[in-house]
Amino acid sequence: MRYVIIGAGAIGGAVGGRLQQAGQDVVLVARGAQYEALRERGLRLVGPDGTFDLPVPAVDGPEALDLTPDDVLMLAVKTQDAVAALDAWAPRPVAGGGTAAERLPLVCAQNGVEAERLALRRFRRVYGMCVFLPASYLEPGAVTVRCAPYTGALNLGRYPSGADETAHRIAEGLEKANFLAPVTPEVMRWKYAKLLGNLANAVEAVCGSLAGDDAKSLIARARAEAVEVLDAAGIDRATDAEQRDLRSGRVEVRPVEGGDPAGGSTWQSLRRGSTSVEADYLNGEIVLLGRLHGIATPVNETLLRVANDFARTTRAPGSMTPTALTAQIPAW
Repeated sequence: MRYVIIGAGAIGGAVGGRLQQAGQDVVLVARGAQYEALRERGLRLVGPDGTFDLPVPAVDGPEALDLTPDDVLMLAVKTQDAVAALDAWAPRPVAGGGTAAERLPLVCAQNGVEAERLALRRFRRVYGMCVFLPASYLEPGAVTVRCAPYTGALNLGRYPSGADETAHRIAEGLEKANFLAPVTPEVMRWKYAKLLGNLANAVEAVCGSLAGDDAKSLIARARAEAVEVLDAAGIDRATDAEQRDLRSGRVEVRPVEGGDPAGGSTWQSLRRGSTSVEADYLNGEIVLLGRLHGIATPVNETLLRVANDFARTTRAPGSMTPTALTAQIPAW
């Protein structure tokens, strides 16, 4: 089995690097400065266990790779970039006949819950992955991971539900690469639970921190809106206790010498100067469900709008206080 990881940022780079360390067959797909760095110097992976320079193979697009029936595609781009990536890879021929969309499994390794639906419109065999993997990608060619003794928890299952032999084979390779990779028939329960936590990404990106009473209050209000909306929609999710039981003592944040500054995925996007962030598929998912079920979501609407404004204007992360952000929420 060869893992073709589409998107070599924090998550894709971390997974690909650990797979390569474990002797698994892996190819990273990157673009721009990240591809050039990977091609010239390989991947530098920094973690609690040290710094490793890894000669991970890299390509710059689907045309540069001959696909085989033993390939697994792992989609690790941000959700706002998923359609372009899916459309580029779906029609690629596979040795022996057929296309990637017809023959190959595709794993969605993004925050949020929309990428799987986008993928299933194009690919026959789609798998969801709930990614708990604190990692940073701020400079080309380098990724920092922060957890030990396992690098992360990657819950995996067939989408929309189920577990099959392919899921277990993918998980087996990930487990050899120092990940917890439980196969669950209801993987979207875990992804909706992760979505609740990811609502704070916009606060961290805009305000620079999750600390302080004002920031914590804002996050609690966003989460309370989301819980009301998910309950109204009848959407089940993994409990806090389930998540603690999975990770406790096994996936814990540890000090990393010489690594990137810590920060969530939205903060990292702004720090790199990206003009788009994934807020549409995090806070925006709650806004969408609220509108579908007649529930007001002013906090998440505000976080969505301000995070997108920061990206569009390339405003520096952390340049608005929690008090100023809270003041923008309308009194509905």
